[in-house]
Amino acid sequence: MPPPAAARSLEASPDEQPSEDARLARLFADDARREDALDPLDALYRGARPDPAMLAQLYTDTLDDRLLASAEESLRALGEIDRAKLSPGSQISYDVFARSKEEQAEWLQPALRSLTAVRPFNHFGGLHVEFSSLMSSEGAIRFDSEADYRDALVLDGAFGKVLDNAIARFRQGMASGVVETKVTTRNMIAQLDAMTAQAPEQSPFYSPVLKFPASMPEPRRAQLREAYAAVIRETIYPAYGRLRRFLADEYLPAARDQVGISAMKQGTELYVELIKRETTLELDPEKVHALGLSEVARIQREMDGVRREMAFSGNLRAFFDYIRTDPQFHPKTAQELADGFAAVAKQVDAQIPRFFLKVPRTPLLIQPYPAFRAKYEAGASYNQGASDGSRPGIFYFNTYDLPSRFLTGMTTLYLHEGIPGHHFQISLAQEDTSLPSFQRFEGNNAFVEGWALYAETLGYAMGFYKDPRQHWGTLDDEMLRAMRLVVDTGIHAEGWTRDQSIDYMLANSGMGRSDATAEVERYIAMPGQALSYKIGAMTIQRLRAKAESALGPKFDIRQFHQQVLGSGALPLPVLEAKIDRWIEAGR
Repeated sequence: MPPPAAARSLEASPDEQPSEDARLARLFADDARREDALDPLDALYRGARPDPAMLAQLYTDTLDDRLLASAEESLRALGEIDRAKLSPGSQISYDVFARSKEEQAEWLQPALRSLTAVRPFNHFGGLHVEFSSLMSSEGAIRFDSEADYRDALVLDGAFGKVLDNAIARFRQGMASGVVETKVTTRNMIAQLDAMTAQAPEQSPFYSPVLKFPASMPEPRRAQLREAYAAVIRETIYPAYGRLRRFLADEYLPAARDQVGISAMKQGTELYVELIKRETTLELDPEKVHALGLSEVARIQREMDGVRREMAFSGNLRAFFDYIRTDPQFHPKTAQELADGFAAVAKQVDAQIPRFFLKVPRTPLLIQPYPAFRAKYEAGASYNQGASDGSRPGIFYFNTYDLPSRFLTGMTTLYLHEGIPGHHFQISLAQEDTSLPSFQRFEGNNAFVEGWALYAETLGYAMGFYKDPRQHWGTLDDEMLRAMRLVVDTGIHAEGWTRDQSIDYMLANSGMGRSDATAEVERYIAMPGQALSYKIGAMTIQRLRAKAESALGPKFDIRQFHQQVLGSGALPLPVLEAKIDRWIEAGR
């Protein structure tokens, strides 16, 4: 099989000037080599084993300065590339890469680092919790040989230094007046208590030595079991203890009472920057808040229509309770869920040729979460497959606490997490070897989650939401994303309290209090992140409407979806420019 065009051009003779596309490809490769060496966490997520010394530099100015220098070097090299001489596909890659490196350099500047680096993690997705999963037997790294076990043990040993670095960063924030909220700090303390309440042999860090390759002799197994227990007992748990004491005794008294980031030093300006980072758009918080209120009102009107269609005589709030409590809307057995999702998948597969020209090679499995995971997981999620198709994608559904699961949301859940949502978007990108690796494997939340939420709306054209129960399910799902626009901006720009935010979500949806509380505390910990879902979906819907209007009878939904998905997860302005060019060519 001949090498791709970009590779062939790099093999040109010394007398030939490489094409602009080849120079750009070389720049991408140089950047990837530097970034791989400077990103130990990304290596772990990919199943590689980073340098333990580099891992121990997490949460330090030394590592941040090296990352900033790398981004600035790539931007200088990019400035020497003539974009006008690039092929259309390479122009898109140029634009994505430029935005990525500009954003990386901006967030590593001292001004923004002084507001973000000094809050190294929080209770939502914090490394103090995630690292144990990364290093467990269920993580991405493989344990195939004794060397694998020894290498992982060294990384475990470096984790104590990482937590000490985090303490130093938190202290810097205390000195400058840039601190987390008391709500978030208490949640982190509770997480640390839960982690250290486990005996070392019950810790996720110990799980790799509960199962060994058959070829490993028993004396080696015994040595490794003792070594893993020792590193947990003597290094990891003492580091957790230091972090826990610091948070409880020093940090919590200094933490913010007000939950909105606008109450933090320079928080108002930071929130605007966070919205830009999370949505890839420059948006005014007040306008986002107003948009959210408008969307909540629209969805409530549609919900009320479903209430009448189902002949329920009470008001909408009573209908929420009816759906939440009546057994007919909840599965009685795990098999009922399995059969239901299988039926939905079959119906969706029959509709796909009407909406897509290209489908992934990677197959999709539908299966329940393993029992040990189910209690702590969402109603469903997606686990991506291998880029070469050797490992399938998996649509996981949750069978824990069946009375809390909804039959009404099955269609919209499958469209979002499975086909044509995350499975199509992620698989098509990573299977496309013509794209640079950052377009195949990276992206932004506004596109990734925006596409998945947009995919739910295809259920209308596919005819699935003629069933009022499934129509209710997709409206309930969309309502959560609309409320996020209101509540996130309410907390961080409008001065809303935690309780006020929870009450708003309870009043406008069928959520339970525990779910609403978890959602609100997520928004408190991660300002702006929750806006990306609805903003991304509405952008794709707006671009589709623009194309339909401009192209009229020439509009082909399959071609539109190919344009949206065909270049990886693009920043929304880059996506819009691509669609505009496609519309102009189609005229």
